[in-house]
Amino acid sequence: MARLFHVPLSPFCRKVRLSLAEKKIEVELVEEKYWEKDPDFLRRNPAGKVPVLRLDGKIMSESNAICEYIEETRPDPALMPQTPEARYEVRRLVAWFDDKFHHEVTSKLVYERVNKKVTGQGYPDSKNVKQGAKAIKYHLDYMAWLLDHRRWLAGDQMTLADFAAAAHLSTLDYISDVDWNRSQAVKDWYAKIKSRPAFRSILADQVPGFRPPTHYADLDF
Repeated sequence: MARLFHVPLSPFCRKVRLSLAEKKIEVELVEEKYWEKDPDFLRRNPAGKVPVLRLDGKIMSESNAICEYIEETRPDPALMPQTPEARYEVRRLVAWFDDKFHHEVTSKLVYERVNKKVTGQGYPDSKNVKQGAKAIKYHLDYMAWLLDHRRWLAGDQMTLADFAAAAHLSTLDYISDVDWNRSQAVKDWYAKIKSRPAFRSILADQVPGFRPPTHYADLDF
């Protein structure tokens, strides 16, 4: 069985979990306190980051590289489209969420509100929290614009771009930091994607000291 070293509210870990689950790859989840810099974990990934996946006798790190490996070795069901142009758009949006969205929103809200407490780094920086709360509005509006033109974020089929976005938004939803009333299109998209069987384990996540809102695991909000 595959083994994934992860933390529950890491969007990068969640993206890998969604890919594995969508491909129906059974995986053992091992929660890793990467900030403790355990020597065994550092041998698996000298970068000291999660996710780390053991699959096919290999130890793999970096979420995008892992997801592309899974896609290439388990192409059904497809999470990448057929044409180079369409694949480019998926990769562009994955980078958007894992880079820009992560820097402007996830790191300012989830990391400040949750990670600092869990890792013993002190209290949230209110300046960062305010910046994240402001920035997410822009990103939700951009997602709404995309969904006004497409069935899914990158086109007419669900792709890794949708999983990347949902991975970030689900961590924010866990701490009630998403205004789902801002866009009906985004809310409908998220309801559709979190209703997939691949999302079940993520909706069951529990972080000690932090209780999700009642709508978190409600497929109909």
